Amino acid sequence: MEVYQQRVIEEKKELDAKIEKLSTFVDSKAFPETVEASERSRLLHQLTVMREYSSILSDRIANFK
Repeated sequence: MEVYQQRVIEEKKELDAKIEKLSTFVDSKAFPETVEASERSRLLHQLTVMREYSSILSDRIANFK
């Protein structure tokens, strides 16, 4: 496996860990109680984009030779 491929795999692993942490927070009772509406909207958008990015990395990894 190429060095850059290893980096992509590591990047996805780290990204997925961040997605898990943010998802847990967003799904918690504390989220709407501690974060104002405009920031909640930005965090939800961030989570959506992070998931899309993870999907792209998955596709790249699946196509490694």
